[in-house]
Amino acid sequence: MSRLRSLPDRQETHSSLRVFAPRATTPRRVARPIELTRLILPIAVLAIWQLASSAGLIDPHVLEAPLDVGAALVDLTRSGVLWDSLVASLQRAVLGFLIGGSVGLSLGLVAGLSRIGERTYDALLQMLRMVPFLALIPLFVIWFGVDEKPKILLIAIACVFPVYLNTFSGVRNVDAKLIEAARVFGMSQRAIAVQIVLPLAMPAILVGVRYAMGTALLALVAAEQVNATSGIGYLALNPRAVLRTDIILGVVLVYSLLGLAIDALLRAAERIALPWHRTLITERRR
Repeated sequence: MSRLRSLPDRQETHSSLRVFAPRATTPRRVARPIELTRLILPIAVLAIWQLASSAGLIDPHVLEAPLDVGAALVDLTRSGVLWDSLVASLQRAVLGFLIGGSVGLSLGLVAGLSRIGERTYDALLQMLRMVPFLALIPLFVIWFGVDEKPKILLIAIACVFPVYLNTFSGVRNVDAKLIEAARVFGMSQRAIAVQIVLPLAMPAILVGVRYAMGTALLALVAAEQVNATSGIGYLALNPRAVLRTDIILGVVLVYSLLGLAIDALLRAAERIALPWHRTLITERRR
């Protein structure tokens, strides 16, 4: 009888697992305007750049002033060239990211959950990710021609590896005790993967998604050098813009703003999808 009393019953074990659940009565802290402080340094750089150009410290033939770059972007916007180029580039980047991100997510989940998957293709992916995607441009032109297909595939390949690595790492770093406890309570392997492993690995997966979106923009620049007739990269490489440093700098500014907007969008999606993760980070900073 003493041994039976020392063993915890199922009800006590179930109540002890409630510790991991978020408390509904925990007060939410008011979010601080951190996002606005991220813009202080870029605005300061632009102000110093404009002051140096106005004082004649920077040769306008080498580096146009920010106001001149803005005026060039306004002219391109009014003519519709900038909007058409932006739409064409975003279509390539989004389609390439969806293909590469889906492949990387699937491969990362399988390799993270299964030792067989890891042994099957992890070594091959580790070898391929060390190959610069720029070196694949001549091969893609030979294999797929010079239309949209090689551009999209180049972006897709560049996005596979960040998503794969972060998904694999996030799945493998899930606490094994939680998985073992789920098995004890009779959960199936699929239910464990969907209800426990995937939510706990989601912060690492979203980091991979953010990194992959930045990589997609980098690959977009290289992809639009392959016989492109539209896009932001084509706009910068257009013979009419070769001697226009204001247009070239404007394109660089557009790429930077795209990266900032995508990062802000993914941060907002992370706050909405994973409110519990933000709560844990806030508690650790106290």
